[in-house]
Amino acid sequence: MPSKEWRNATSKLAQMDWPELRDRVRQEVSKRADAVLARAGFDFAKGLTKPANAKPGRFFFAPESVMSVVELIRQRLPQQAEQIIRQADKICHHRFDLLGYEDLDFGKPINWHLDPVHGKQTPRKAFYKVPYLDFEQIGDSKVTWELNRHQHFVTLAKAYRLTDDRRYADEIFQQWRHWHAQNQYAIGINWASSLEVAFRSLSWIWMYKLLEGTPAMPQGFRNEWLRAQTLSGRHIERYLSTYFSPNTHLLGEAVALFFLGTLCSELSRADRWKSRGWEIILGEAHRQVQSDGFHFEQSTYYHVYAVDFFLHAAVLANSNAISVPSDFERTLEKMLDVLLLLGRCGAPPCFGDDDGGRLFDSRRNRNEHLLDPLATAAVLFHRGDFKAQAHQLREETIWLLGQQGVDEWDRLQDLQPSMSSASLQSTGLYLLSQPASSHQLVVRAGAEQIRGSGHRHADALSITLQSQGRALLIDPGTFSYAGDERDMFRATAMHNTLRVDSANQSEPAGPFRWEQLTQAKPEQWISGETFDLFIGSHDGYARLKSPVIHRRSILSLKSGLLFVRDEAQGLEKHRIDIAWHLGPELQLRTERVFVVKGTSSGLSIICADKHVWSEEVRKDFWSPVYGKKEPITVLNFGAGVELPAEFVTLLIPFEEVRGMPGKLTQIAKSEEVKGYLYSTPTEETFVFFAQSGRKWSHTRLASDAEFICWQQKCECRDELLVACNGSYVELDGKRIVDCKRAICRCEVVTHDGRKQVYTSDPDALVSA
Repeated sequence: MPSKEWRNATSKLAQMDWPELRDRVRQEVSKRADAVLARAGFDFAKGLTKPANAKPGRFFFAPESVMSVVELIRQRLPQQAEQIIRQADKICHHRFDLLGYEDLDFGKPINWHLDPVHGKQTPRKAFYKVPYLDFEQIGDSKVTWELNRHQHFVTLAKAYRLTDDRRYADEIFQQWRHWHAQNQYAIGINWASSLEVAFRSLSWIWMYKLLEGTPAMPQGFRNEWLRAQTLSGRHIERYLSTYFSPNTHLLGEAVALFFLGTLCSELSRADRWKSRGWEIILGEAHRQVQSDGFHFEQSTYYHVYAVDFFLHAAVLANSNAISVPSDFERTLEKMLDVLLLLGRCGAPPCFGDDDGGRLFDSRRNRNEHLLDPLATAAVLFHRGDFKAQAHQLREETIWLLGQQGVDEWDRLQDLQPSMSSASLQSTGLYLLSQPASSHQLVVRAGAEQIRGSGHRHADALSITLQSQGRALLIDPGTFSYAGDERDMFRATAMHNTLRVDSANQSEPAGPFRWEQLTQAKPEQWISGETFDLFIGSHDGYARLKSPVIHRRSILSLKSGLLFVRDEAQGLEKHRIDIAWHLGPELQLRTERVFVVKGTSSGLSIICADKHVWSEEVRKDFWSPVYGKKEPITVLNFGAGVELPAEFVTLLIPFEEVRGMPGKLTQIAKSEEVKGYLYSTPTEETFVFFAQSGRKWSHTRLASDAEFICWQQKCECRDELLVACNGSYVELDGKRIVDCKRAICRCEVVTHDGRKQVYTSDPDALVSA
C-alpha cells in the first residue's frame, strides 16, 4: 500500500495546473543546478551589474537628512533613542534579543547556523536539502533565521548615527564580512527561504542608507554591497514563492524586489525587478485581502505583517513618482480600518498564528505594537481616528515620512473612533461593543479555506474580550512553529470555545496543515440600538462517530451584560468542556470574580445555579510573543452529559468590585423555549431562546419570537424589551408588541416614563 507521504504528494500533483507544475519543476531543476555550480566555484553575481548610467531611486530619507531625522527621534521619542543604544551595546557583545527570546548567545565569532534555544546546528548542505521544518534535526529554524535577517545591522547603524561612536559601525562590517565568508551562495539554511533572503536584503538597504556618506562607510563598499544585493535579487526572483507559499512570503519577496529595483539602478536586472515586484504587490493586494479588509490568512499578526509590506511599498512608490492605483490605496485603508476596529478597546486580540517578526523593528512584536501602522497611516490618509488610536508618534513614522510627516501629524486633530458594533463578514469576525463601558467582545466564526489555512488555529466560535485597554479573555498565542508545543498552542483546548470528548475541532496534519477544514458559519447577526445578538455554529465535531454540532449564541446588552449560550447538538453521551482563558493581569478574588492586579476592575464569570458541571480554576500558559510563555488563569466548566445539552455563561466586565455579582437561574426548560433570569438587588434580566416560527409561553410572557430579552429596574420604571424574529409579545395576556409579520428586531425602551421604539421594519409595526 502506498505510504501517506506518497498519497499526499500524488494528491498535490493532481491539484496542480500546468503553470504551477511548470514553475515548480523549473525551480527544482534550478536549485540543483545552482548547487552544482556553487560547488564548482561559479560567480553567480558576474555580469549582473552595469555601469552606473541610471540615477538611483529615492529612499525614505536622503543621506543629508539622516541627522535631522535622528534629532527628531531624540526630541520626540527620547526613550526609544536610549533603547536603540542599549540594544546596540548588547549586539556588540553578540547577545541578541530575538522573537520572545532574550540574551541569546550565538558565540564569538557568531555561529550563523545555530539555534541556541534548542542547541541545534544546521548542516552545511545545498539549501534545498536543508529540512528546515524538521525540529529534531534543525531545531526551530525561525530562531536561526531571525538573526540572519540582519535587522540588528539597522539597530547598530542607528546607534552610530545617534552617538557617532564608530564601534557600532565597525561591528556591522565585521559581521558583514564574517557572514559572507560563512554563507557562500546556495549552501546552508540561510538560502533555504526566499522570504528570509528578502528580509536580509531589505535590512542591508536600511543599513546602507543610514551609513551612506559617513566616515564609517568603508571605501568601495558600495560595489561590495551591490554585489551582495545582486545575488539576493537573483535568488528571490528565481525562487519566488508563487505556489509554495503564496501569502506573506510572496508579498515580502515582491517588496524586496521592488526596493532593489528602485534603489539599485546599477544592477542589470533593476528595471525588471522593480516592475515585477510592483506588479506582484498590486496583484497580491487584490488576491490576499478579503472584501472586508482582513488578510486572507485570518491571523491578526499576519494581517499587520501584510499592512507593513503594503505601507512601506506605497511610501517608496510615492517617493519615486510611481503611480499608486486608487484601488490599492482603498485596499490598504480598508486593512487599516480593520486594525482600528480590532484595537478600539486595547491591543488587538491576536487570532491565529503570531509570527514574531516585524518589517521595521523586530523588537516591536507584541500585541501592543500591532497598532503601530496607524501612526504612519494617520498622516498618509489624513485620518484623525487613526491618530487617536495610535496615541503617539512611532519611530517608524519619523523615518518613513520625515519632518514633513511629523508636522502633518501635529496638525491633525484627534478624532475618537466610532464604537459601534461591526462585522467582518468575509472573515467571520464579529465585534460586539459596549460604548458606554468601553468593552469589546470579538467572536471568530469564519470558514476555513483550502489555501491560507496554515496559520489558523482550531478556534471556531472562540471569543476574546477587552475592556478599557485591558485584555480580560485572551487568545493564547503561538509560542512556536516547531516541536510538540506547536500543536498544543493552536489546539481547541487553548481557546475560549467548547470542546467535545477532549478532541480538537480540526486535527493537525503538520506544522501548517490540518486533517480537515472546520466550517464555521454565522447564522444570525442582529445589531440594534440597545443590544447585539450573534448566533453561529461549526461542524468540527461532525466527524465523530456520534456527530456533534456546536452552536454559540452571544447576547451583548449595551448596559454591560454578556450572555453566552453554548449548545452541543447531537445524541448519546459526550464529554463537554468550555474554557475561559483569563488575561495575564487577572487574578481570582472570590468565586468566579477576577480582578486586574492593582486595580478594582475585572471580570465576573457567572453560570446558572445548581448546574451539574464541574468547575476548575487552573494555571496554564499563554504566549505574548513567539518563543515566550507566561502563566495565566483558566476557568473550565465540564461534564459528561447526554445530548442535546446547553450551558449558559454570563460575563460581566466591571470597573469596580461592588459586592457579590448577581444570580443566574434557569427558569424555563422545555422543548419550545429555554429561559434564564439574572437578578441583582437593583434589576432583573430575563432571556429566552425559542424555536423558529413556533408560539411559546412562560408564566407571564407569550410570543412567537426566537429570542426575547426583558430587563426591569427594581427601583424605577425603566424597562427594556427586545424581541427578535417574531411578530408579537404578550405580557399577562396583553399584547405589548404587535406586528403585521415577523420582523428581525423590535426594541422598546422605557426611561423615566417615556417610551422609545426601535425596529428593523417600521412599516410592519402595529403597536408597541
